[in-house]
Amino acid sequence: MAKAFKKQALGRGVSAIFGNSPENDINSIADKNAEKVVGNIIELELDSIEVNPFQPRTSFNEEELQGLASSIEELGVIQPITVRKIGVNKFQLVSGERRFRASKLAGLQTIPAYVRIADDNESLTMALVENIQRQDLDPIEIALSYQRLIEEINLTQDQMSKRVGKKRSTITNYLRLLKLAPIIQTGIRDGFISMGHGRAIITIENPEVQAEIYQRIISDNLSVRETEDLVRKLQNPEINTTENNIVGIEIPKPQIENNKGTIPSYVLESMDTFDRFFGTKVSVKVAKNGKGTLIIPFSSEEDFRRIQRLLNRE
Repeated sequence: MAKAFKKQALGRGVSAIFGNSPENDINSIADKNAEKVVGNIIELELDSIEVNPFQPRTSFNEEELQGLASSIEELGVIQPITVRKIGVNKFQLVSGERRFRASKLAGLQTIPAYVRIADDNESLTMALVENIQRQDLDPIEIALSYQRLIEEINLTQDQMSKRVGKKRSTITNYLRLLKLAPIIQTGIRDGFISMGHGRAIITIENPEVQAEIYQRIISDNLSVRETEDLVRKLQNPEINTTENNIVGIEIPKPQIENNKGTIPSYVLESMDTFDRFFGTKVSVKVAKNGKGTLIIPFSSEEDFRRIQRLLNRE
């Protein structure tokens, strides 16, 4: 049976503060005044609560849960969970799943909870926003929460910015992480590299090259600054003119596409020859009508004069 209590300042376990005295008994879920529980802190049986299917977090650190359970055994649940009522003596968790799980580990029968009225969309939004504001989430979990708010709740980045109290640029930076190769996203989640490393790698579009950079970060223990320098060198067209690689990382030839697909084979067959002749990476653009443009990059006036002499010599 759920019992509702008048709100008081929380500093210890809620049960220890309120006790179970009759004067604190306002109503039960089953009686005719059941609507009064909404907005109150009530003591709910753990077995009457089901986990939130919209919970964006899928994994919980068992060691941390055990630590929280030990704290709950000693002090009680200090911060109530939030639930929504879905039936007679049935509730669904909106936020506070760590406290919910730890309370079960601690052997508690009940847990203090706020009861809210929420539809599925609001429940998902509340769970995602609460998840984003946690301090122990990894950047990919946060990015996935932002993505779900966009795809499932149809929030714009401006709306999300106001809802979660974050700058739009911050939200954009998190969302960009989802464009990283899967192995790199896993590396960020597992703590092998930081979000800063990921932001440096994301400027490389080719996922295979991203993965090679990731392996280099791990093997050489590169800092974010060193990773940024490595990426900058990879993107600099005048570096490594004799070989199509740098510091052991192969740079694939650009595949510039027209509207019909990749550039014609007769052009691709000549690209290596152009690169060797000009001593730099030559790129090409081909229009639908078959007309194209060759782009020969240069890094300085001296480099430009070198290319000019090559053309004049021919």
